Amino acid sequence: MNARRVSMAVAALLSACSSAPLPPDWQLQARPALESAVSAQLLGDSGIAQREFERARALLARTGQPGLVARGELMRCAAQVASLDFASCDGFERLRADAPASEQAYADHLAGHALAPGAIELLPPAQRATASAIASKAAPASLQTIDDPLSRLICAALLFRAGQADPATIALAADTASAQGWRRPLLAWLEVQARLAERAGANDEAQRLRRRIALVTEKR
Repeated sequence: MNARRVSMAVAALLSACSSAPLPPDWQLQARPALESAVSAQLLGDSGIAQREFERARALLARTGQPGLVARGELMRCAAQVASLDFASCDGFERLRADAPASEQAYADHLAGHALAPGAIELLPPAQRATASAIASKAAPASLQTIDDPLSRLICAALLFRAGQADPATIALAADTASAQGWRRPLLAWLEVQARLAERAGANDEAQRLRRRIALVTEKR
């Protein structure tokens, strides 16, 4: 994830969860920890991601604000969902009882639940149309209009989980991850494409995709 986009996401996290100004020294420590954690998660550096998330969570917990810590946990889970990792967001669930309604709605969204209209309005604007499509089982709008690449990948992943992602959506997700150099989601989406090609008997396309996967995973 490039530094500017991570910085914007973390800034939104911090400003949304606290009405009072944050102490500069605290913010200077928490923000880069979250940036590093999300970046490492998307790049596939699991060890670094785990260490940085733990450091960020400890800094967030110092505030005593459950909503702030809950959002940090949701950032971790959102990065996982973008990579088609649909493991339960246990870190958030331990905080759910004290988390604001917007965080609860986003956690349910990431878990693939169909949301009521009121809950959809609490989601980040870029993800509301996808949530509405999932809830109504309607054809989703094109994700091309979503400017933020991480939000685009999250929406694609949730549509895929709901069985509503067409080949164009899957290709867009792979292209998005490729353009950002995000190794972990790229491998996940290329694997989906390769399996679809194999099932369709498109052997040349499947082999091309397998070569791309090999290129991404090769060690020098």
